[in-house]
Amino acid sequence: MAYETLLYEKRGGIAYVTVNRPEKLNALNRKVMEELGACFEEVRDNEDVRAVILTGAGEKAFVAGADINELAVLTPVEGKETSLRGQRVLDSIENLGKPVIAAVNGYALGGGCELAMACTLRVASENARFGQPEVKLGIIPGYAGTQRLPRLVGKARAHEMILSGEPISAQEAYRIGLVNQVAAAKDLIAVAEALARKIMANAPLAVKFALEAVNRGCEMTQAEGEFLEATLFGLCSTTADMKEGTRAFLEKRPPKFGAR
Repeated sequence: MAYETLLYEKRGGIAYVTVNRPEKLNALNRKVMEELGACFEEVRDNEDVRAVILTGAGEKAFVAGADINELAVLTPVEGKETSLRGQRVLDSIENLGKPVIAAVNGYALGGGCELAMACTLRVASENARFGQPEVKLGIIPGYAGTQRLPRLVGKARAHEMILSGEPISAQEAYRIGLVNQVAAAKDLIAVAEALARKIMANAPLAVKFALEAVNRGCEMTQAEGEFLEATLFGLCSTTADMKEGTRAFLEKRPPKFGAR
């Protein structure tokens, strides 16, 4: 499928998705959000894709936010609908069933920060900046930023970022747990690829179930989450990959997983 606002390619089991509006600092407009939704549906259904690296075109921005020209003319009803549509797209990324690594190569502000937070892991270049500056425009985060940010960094730090609207550096984002790694700009994609390959070396169904256990379990009581974990553990025990993984360990050889 061809996209107007995205670059999409597959290599070695990794799907590379790039928001491609560098002249607008990769700002998220309705077209970008529609295409992100369609692209991640394609990724979800492609059995050859084991992991995704999501980044932005150019050297300045991952995604510098939403397109202000569109935001400025929204009615209240349109505003709510826009927020709900965006939340659905980002939910689909978070719950893809495959690891999605955000390679944050510059500004990740507003909707860009929210997009990065919907990814499984975040690798940032040294010049990256993260922020939720919506209050400076008279609005609040609308793509689940008020929900994902406190879950990632805690309520107090989330309050500070959201209420001040001030961006933070990649190093500060790493310190508070918002990003997993910081890399030199020239090494960013290579670092993201290395992380993807570490995950891809493991059993695909186990990775999928582990993602589900963490994502859904975080929204449950501990007892409910433990029950979900036990259920998914049981499912893993029925797979050919589990038999291969345990046999390979006992035979002291690398496993050959087949996603079965």
